[in-house]
Amino acid sequence: MRRRTFLSALSFALADALPGQETPKFASNPFQLGVASGDPAPDGAVLWTRLMGENLKAPVPVRWVVASDDKCTKVVKQGVTSAAPDLAHSVHVEVSGLAANRPYWYRFTAGKEESPIGRTRTAPSAAAGLDHLRFAFASCQHYETGLYTAYDHMVQEDLDLIVFLGDYIYENGPRDGQVRRHNSPEIMSLSDYRNRYTLYRGDEKLQRAHAYAPWIVTWDDHEVDNDYANDHQENGMDRTTFLERRAAAYQAYYEHMPLRIGQKHHGTALQLYRRLSYGNLAQFHVLDTRQFRDPQPCGGSGTRPVCAESQDPKRTILGAAQTKWLLDGLDQSKARWNVLANQVIFAPADFKVGPEIGFSMDKWSGYEASRNTVMDFLSKRKPQNPVVITGDVHSNWAFDLKRNWQDPKSEALGVEFVGTSITSSGDGMDARPDTPKQLAENPHLRFFNAQRGYVKCTVTPKEWQTEYRVMPFVTKPGAPISTRAKFVVEDGRKVLQQA
Repeated sequence: MRRRTFLSALSFALADALPGQETPKFASNPFQLGVASGDPAPDGAVLWTRLMGENLKAPVPVRWVVASDDKCTKVVKQGVTSAAPDLAHSVHVEVSGLAANRPYWYRFTAGKEESPIGRTRTAPSAAAGLDHLRFAFASCQHYETGLYTAYDHMVQEDLDLIVFLGDYIYENGPRDGQVRRHNSPEIMSLSDYRNRYTLYRGDEKLQRAHAYAPWIVTWDDHEVDNDYANDHQENGMDRTTFLERRAAAYQAYYEHMPLRIGQKHHGTALQLYRRLSYGNLAQFHVLDTRQFRDPQPCGGSGTRPVCAESQDPKRTILGAAQTKWLLDGLDQSKARWNVLANQVIFAPADFKVGPEIGFSMDKWSGYEASRNTVMDFLSKRKPQNPVVITGDVHSNWAFDLKRNWQDPKSEALGVEFVGTSITSSGDGMDARPDTPKQLAENPHLRFFNAQRGYVKCTVTPKEWQTEYRVMPFVTKPGAPISTRAKFVVEDGRKVLQQA
């Protein structure tokens, strides 16, 4: 009763802060999409929600509180913001003034309706000697192809952070014979993309994962269209029409992610690449390999034999500005571990295409000059402990990043952990028939698995430990979780050791 009285009094006090806005009466709770936090800093984080409701057209005042306890009674920060119709009544609150490296709980209120309580955690201060960081990374959560059981297990882990590496939604229309069903034909307009996010965000397991810990997010292709490259779409859509579609997709992405106000979309652009630090232990360099890349070479995005175009020194997957930003950031980093949060496989991994060897032109292998630029930098400047984390391919891989890819004795410049999908591609399998051959033909490839799940990482000053957490199925409920493989990277060694 005392908490309700406090919130009611707060409602009247804060409503006065937004003159001209009426507090609506909702037919049902408007917080149907849950809450989320993201991009933690030493003094705060971004808090997110989106209001839902029939005939919700005018701006709505939304109150927020941050508390030091899980019941949200010991309030340490509070305020009021406006959920505006031009951003689908989404809310992005940038909280500051909090203590570093500790959990906080938060809640929103609109009218008499309250949101669920979410938990976030601030990052350590820049100079803090952090003794550990625990996070999971995931990607590719196609709604139709499975259940989000992985998130039930993820929220049972002791995590400080969740990193999502792309394909949060999928753009295709509904398909028969799937576990669940998309809610419209292929999405094109802003309202289409908003409705698709509403479908995905309505999943209770996903909501619990967002409320459990802060997220760092980046996108891949399906947030817009499969295998798109900058202003190019392979299926023949003209550039102007595609850019209109991309602008709608980027706006909907911002509306539904816990991103900062400064990252808000501007027409067809959205500032997604950025850096986040965890004391002096880890720095995350979050990449965007879609918005600035050249079109895929050698005839398109499929798996193809190497061609001269893929090695053109003018071709880029990051763009000139982002490439400079990445290399400058690595060069200046004081962190023990430098994490490249990346969408598509960085290391080369070849496959047979008829009698020839082929590489996926949608990955870094289609942009050899970009990869060489990064590898040359790692070789010459030797930033501390580079670790690439990757999504996209619906399977687990582990790579040593070698100066000479075909020579097991070549200098080690870093490692790459590729994580499988949450649901995309369905139940999966432990290994493919060609797995032994692939391992033999790619000496820098140390592990492959094609089950569903996520990757858990425990980082200390002395070592990085990665666990591939997998499930036997996603097409029915109740899948258990297990560790399929575990790797350790020792500080300064830059090579994988299987634990």
